[in-house]
Amino acid sequence: MAESSIFNNWNSVVAPVRNDLVFEDRHKSYGAYDLRRNHNRSVAFAVLITGATFILAVSMPAIIDWINNKMEEVEVPIDNTIVDLTAPPPIDESEPPPPPPPPPPVMETVKFTPPVVTDDEVIDEPPPLQTEETPQISTETVEGTGDEIIIPEEKGTGVVEAVIETPLTIVEQMPAFPGGEAAMMKYIQKNVSYPQMEKEGQIQGTCYVTFVVEKDGSITDVKVLRGVSGGPGCDKEAMRVVKSMPNWKPGKQNGREVRVQFNLPIKFILR
Repeated sequence: MAESSIFNNWNSVVAPVRNDLVFEDRHKSYGAYDLRRNHNRSVAFAVLITGATFILAVSMPAIIDWINNKMEEVEVPIDNTIVDLTAPPPIDESEPPPPPPPPPPVMETVKFTPPVVTDDEVIDEPPPLQTEETPQISTETVEGTGDEIIIPEEKGTGVVEAVIETPLTIVEQMPAFPGGEAAMMKYIQKNVSYPQMEKEGQIQGTCYVTFVVEKDGSITDVKVLRGVSGGPGCDKEAMRVVKSMPNWKPGKQNGREVRVQFNLPIKFILR
């Protein structure tokens, strides 16, 4: 069998002469026969695309430089004028000037005339009473406009309103129940009466009561911060016991008695 070309060499697995002999009695529409027959064309096409891609990649910087040189440079003008933000706006001469403000109201006054020395007999007459309707005494006579406001002189009453100090929450010496904390717990256990409705409903919990210990140790402003869930009777009973407490030892700040706000938990437990 003769060798017609370099691509038709018998030693090449894709040589047409060899493929025809190998696939002589076989199906040639697809499979290995079709791949071997189109192998040289596929290799040539792949080499062509690879070479074109390589050339384009190498020449890309030169193409970009050429495009940049062809583009027109656009210069944006910059206004370097300094604007004084504190200066008043310019006056528009076409607009009329604003009207002048109205004159202030003038109070009607009567000029004071100095006494004149004379030999005639002088009859003493009482001076006229000065009221809001009569003209005020001044150094010159002025006719009033009627719009003036006369503010009468206020005279102090001498009454000083008492200032209530805001209660403090933390002080140097906190207020204390007579006899200490143990005596307070004993007092609460002795005086608290479990509400009958809550007792029958098996309702238990802790009621947090807040109150103010005044400068004299008395208890004021008793409130419930957080009550027993479902037990309003427990909250009322806790407030009643706190209000019935004897005077506490007042709190002190910088050596003087002050108002102090105190929080106290009272537990309601069925046994």
